[in-house]
Amino acid sequence: MAHDEVVDGYSSLARAASDGESVIDCGSGAFADGCFGTAGYDDTAELPDGALRASLGCGNPVAVAELRAGESVLDLGSGGGIDVLLSARRVGPYGKAYGLDASPDMVQLARRNAEEAGASNTEFLHGTIEAIPLPDHAVDVVISNCVINLSDDKAAALAEAFRVLRPGGRLGLSDVVADGVIDPQRRAAAEQRVGCVAGSLTIDAYRDLLRKAGFVGIAITLTADHGDGVHSAIIQAVKPAISPGLVIRPMRESDASQVLAIYQAGLDTGQASFETVAPSWEGFTAGKLPGLRYVAADTETGEVVGWIAASPVSARPAYAGVVEHSIYVHSGCQAHGIGRALLAAFIAGSEDAGIWTIQSGIFPENAASLSLHQSLGFRVVGTRERVGRHHGIWRDVLMLERRSTAVGR
Repeated sequence: MAHDEVVDGYSSLARAASDGESVIDCGSGAFADGCFGTAGYDDTAELPDGALRASLGCGNPVAVAELRAGESVLDLGSGGGIDVLLSARRVGPYGKAYGLDASPDMVQLARRNAEEAGASNTEFLHGTIEAIPLPDHAVDVVISNCVINLSDDKAAALAEAFRVLRPGGRLGLSDVVADGVIDPQRRAAAEQRVGCVAGSLTIDAYRDLLRKAGFVGIAITLTADHGDGVHSAIIQAVKPAISPGLVIRPMRESDASQVLAIYQAGLDTGQASFETVAPSWEGFTAGKLPGLRYVAADTETGEVVGWIAASPVSARPAYAGVVEHSIYVHSGCQAHGIGRALLAAFIAGSEDAGIWTIQSGIFPENAASLSLHQSLGFRVVGTRERVGRHHGIWRDVLMLERRSTAVGR
C-alpha cells in the first residue's frame, strides 16, 4: 500500500474517532486477541475518550521505554495521542512529549485530546517518520506503537530515529515482526489480519537495520503470536553514549580522509602498531568487517575525532565470533573519554553481531591503551616476546582478549 493510501486510511479512522466511534485497523478477531488498542495498557484512567477510541497500537511502548522525569520523548506515528499523553505524565512538567503523525486529521485529533487532558507539556507535529521535523539530538527517547511496520522505507525511519536521539538515548518500540522465512501467502494473510500494510520485517532484518542505523544493545522480545510466523514484539536499543558535543555513529566512506589521518598520526607515535604507514582507504576497508566500524564525531562540525573497527581473525567457521579490533583517537582529543566511549559502543555492537571474543595486541609501553582495555573487561592472556622488529628494535606484544558474558554461553 502506498504512503498516501496509508495516510488517507488513518485520516478516515481519525475522523471516525472524532465522531465518537471506536476504530480498528485490522481484523476484529486479531484486535481482540492480540493486545491491540488499549488492551496493552493498565494506566489509561482519566485519558480522553477520543484518545482511547483512536488507540491502534500493538503494545505499550511507554512502559517499554522506562521514561523518567524531565526527559523528552518522541512518539513516531502518534495517532490519537494516547502514548504521548501517557509519556507526558511520566516525564512530568519539566519534560516534553512530542507526537508525530503523517495524517493531519490524527494530529488535529491528538491536539484536541491533549487540550482536554490538560497536557501542556505536549507538542504534536505533522510529518513523516522517514523525515522527522526535529533537529539532530533533540530527544532522550523515541517510542512507536505498531507504526514502523507501516513504513515503506523502514531503514530511513530507523536512521531518523537514531539522528534525533541524543547520545545515550533510548529506542523503545512495539511493532509487528516475522520470526523467519514463511510461506508468502500465509504471511501476507497474517499481516492483513493485524493491519501490517507495508509488510513486517523478520527479526534478523530488524536487527540488521538497527545496527546499520548505529544502534547498539539491541533486544527483540516476542509478545503476542498472531499465527503464521507473525508476532507482536518489543524492540529496544540504545544510541551509544559519549560526552556532550560528540556523537558515535557508523563509519562512512566520506570519513575516509579523516580516519586515515588519525590512523597515521597514531602510527607516528611508534606505540600503536608495527605498521608505519596507514593503508589506502581501499586497503583499510578490505580488511575490516563492514558492520563493526564506528567513529566519534563533533556534532557541530562533523570532524572525526576517533574511530574503532574490527577485523576477522580467521575465515574458519569455528572462529566466526572472534575478531581483532583497532582503536585510534585524534592526538588533540585524548584523555577526554572518547576512547572509552568508542570501545564501550564497539563491545555492545559486537555482542549484537554475535561476537563472543574480541582480541587485541598492545605494546607493553602503551600504558594508556592497556589501562583503557582492562577497565572494560579485557585481560592479558599472554605475551608474545620479541615477536617483531619496529624501527630496528625487537618489541614484545601483550595479547588481550575480552570474552562476552552475553554471547557464546
